[in-house]
Amino acid sequence: MDHECRWDPCIAHRGEDVDGFLDQYFARTDRNVFLVAGAGFDPRACVVATRLGNVTKAIRALFIRENRPDPPQSQRDQAAANTTVLLAALNGQQVEIEIFGPDGAVVGGRNVINLLRRQDFEGVTDIIVDISALSAGTGFPTIRYFVERARRSGRTVNLHVFVVHDPLLDAKICAISSDAPGYVHGFKGRSTLAGVTDPAKLWLPQLAEGRRAVLGRLYEFVKPDETCPILPFPALNPRLGDALAEEYLTEIENTWSVDPRNIVYADEADPLDLYRTILRLDGLRRSVFAETGGSMLVLSPVGNKLMALGALMAAVERDLPVAHVESIGYEVGAELPDEIERPNLTHIWLEGDVYARFETTQSTQGNTAR
Repeated sequence: MDHECRWDPCIAHRGEDVDGFLDQYFARTDRNVFLVAGAGFDPRACVVATRLGNVTKAIRALFIRENRPDPPQSQRDQAAANTTVLLAALNGQQVEIEIFGPDGAVVGGRNVINLLRRQDFEGVTDIIVDISALSAGTGFPTIRYFVERARRSGRTVNLHVFVVHDPLLDAKICAISSDAPGYVHGFKGRSTLAGVTDPAKLWLPQLAEGRRAVLGRLYEFVKPDETCPILPFPALNPRLGDALAEEYLTEIENTWSVDPRNIVYADEADPLDLYRTILRLDGLRRSVFAETGGSMLVLSPVGNKLMALGALMAAVERDLPVAHVESIGYEVGAELPDEIERPNLTHIWLEGDVYARFETTQSTQGNTAR
């Protein structure tokens, strides 16, 4: 593994281990927490905030509602109901941000960063970003903002990301995509220098059900030299990878001209698996193409949120561009539950005390060796 891997090892918890971590860590009296979470219609919106509210009240929360054109009344009602639950669970405020400007331009990422810059983080020891009900267009810039802020800060601030993993629910919520592909705010990477350096461009699209049209637009936008599609394996549905390969057979064999050996498999429930895979690919290609203009990986996470989180971590680590088509709305394929009865939580600790101690230990060991 390349020595630049920031999150290897990485502190993470899944399933029941998350409950134990919440009870032990956030119940401490020396924790002062700031939470950023979505306040949309997705029933996963309330899980983390409610769980935190049962552990401690030393939390300030910012609940973000993403405004898109003309959402169905049922989604408006569910978002309002979720907001009521969120505000009852924690001391917070609900803020609406526009995803599209008056001219149709995508402005959600820029708007959320401007909102975060106006917040007071004095005395905050821990920042939590719950991306369970945030879109990639707002969640990605939010996490990158806090990662860079933590690294610039003169004091240690802990940054945590939580996700409620539910691939079956992901499949029920179908994004209605706009016609204008672009790069997620803050994730252009070196794409703007492509005309100067002419790197070999490898596109890594995350395959998901019903997203052929979106990935088709992204392919035309990215114009890659090679494509390595990402399939979930292992997955909750053991046949999902095969089903997706069949759904995208025309693209894989013809449009994208994918060699079967270049299909990437990543654990659907482990963001670190995809994170490490992307970094390994990036490291190998950098050395291969070093003398011929370099290499550039372009990511397009359009599937479940945990795999998207792995892509996000790699993009932040190596400053990789993230090509994306913003959603103008959502269609719900089946009735959504009012709440998640047995949520499957994942926690990733991105920045903070644990890494400071690890780096100190590594430095001490290195000095001793010399």
